[in-house]
Amino acid sequence: MDRLIRSENHQHAEKPDTGRDDKIPAHWRLIRLRAILLPTSVNDCADYPLLSITRDAGVILRNVDNTEENHNFIPDDLSNYKLLKKGQFGMNKMKAWQGSYGVSEYTGIVSPAYYTFNLCGDIIPEFFHLAIRSDLYISYFASASDGVRVGQWDLSRTRMKEIPLLAPPRAEQLAIADFLRDRTSKIGQAIQIKERQIERLKERKQILIQQAVTLGLDPNAPMRDSGIEWIGETPAHWSIKRAKYLFREVDERSLDGQQELLSVSHLTGVTPRSEKNVTMFMSEDYTGSKTCQKDDLIFNIMWAWMGALGVSDRAGIVSSAYGIYRQLRPGTLNSQYLEMLLKTTAYIAHYNKVSTGLHSSRLRFYGHMFMAMEIGFPDREEQDAIVVYLDLESGKLNKAVDLLEQQITKLKEYKATLINSAVTGKIRVPGLVESPELKEREFA
Repeated sequence: MDRLIRSENHQHAEKPDTGRDDKIPAHWRLIRLRAILLPTSVNDCADYPLLSITRDAGVILRNVDNTEENHNFIPDDLSNYKLLKKGQFGMNKMKAWQGSYGVSEYTGIVSPAYYTFNLCGDIIPEFFHLAIRSDLYISYFASASDGVRVGQWDLSRTRMKEIPLLAPPRAEQLAIADFLRDRTSKIGQAIQIKERQIERLKERKQILIQQAVTLGLDPNAPMRDSGIEWIGETPAHWSIKRAKYLFREVDERSLDGQQELLSVSHLTGVTPRSEKNVTMFMSEDYTGSKTCQKDDLIFNIMWAWMGALGVSDRAGIVSSAYGIYRQLRPGTLNSQYLEMLLKTTAYIAHYNKVSTGLHSSRLRFYGHMFMAMEIGFPDREEQDAIVVYLDLESGKLNKAVDLLEQQITKLKEYKATLINSAVTGKIRVPGLVESPELKEREFA
């Protein structure tokens, strides 16, 4: 079995490492993909559902109403899209090096740039799907892809045809597929349980934060109606002020664009762009961009409705489209407390309500909207106490989440190893009825 290894000039050589000294069961055949994949090209099928081909799940139904999922452009005219039938093999050739391919469980349409194939020969589709998406074969597709830089590799159909496949007898393919379906289903259930536990822990953390920053730490504190519908009741001794009495909007610009570039998101708040894995356009010159200072409050005006805001822990430069606000009396509001408060559901709901735009993904939360907004808060001493309490309690929940995420990672690694071992013959799966002659055969 030939090994396809990427070198600097994208040449192929050597034998593949199947993980067992290159030994495979002697009764397994070695075939090339050209022998089992027959290209298809059926167009003018716009009435079928739209499919995506992903790295994590192979072929999936595309949710055309999900604005986050559909950051890639969907044309109005889908008449030239390709038909991919249930049981056929589909591939995003630009991302084949990541494993973006698989046997489809659906009949639908995919991008005309994708490869679509019929499976022919004595190959079970479910076995082929499991085998071809294993780590071993993903590395082969990476080796058969070319490009100037990572992320823009294009799969060569000619070289793809030469990728080798280990093909056991049909009965053994069925046994391997049955075995892996059972085992991976149980692993998947275990992962789902842990993911639900993580969700509950994160929800508990959010409730903990919400209660502490909006109601304080004393459950017996006298309460009063704030008079603000979206704030509701608040501790009687807390202050309620419009933002214009606490902040001023600043618009200071960089003279050379050399300061650290910062980004603002609903997930991470204000963070250095260098720490984020983003593919967004990067300017060659940031001269004239807005600058911020440590403890400045920054809103991503276009995504405030999702909670894209934060208090910066450093000086830097941000998008000219962001809103930057500085406390009139520095230290009035604890930076950590302020960020947590402004990210609570009640405040985010307010941004949604007052923002302007024709569509939810095009809403804008401008400076005058923030300045007119009421903010309820305790004195600085109580803010600091709330932050200390939340650091302690959130830390406990974060540790529990980290442990569960580590367990999920190990389960996924075990699943990948199990699949790779089964489809390359390194383990003999149960449920396979073998002849006496076959039982005596050694690995080649």
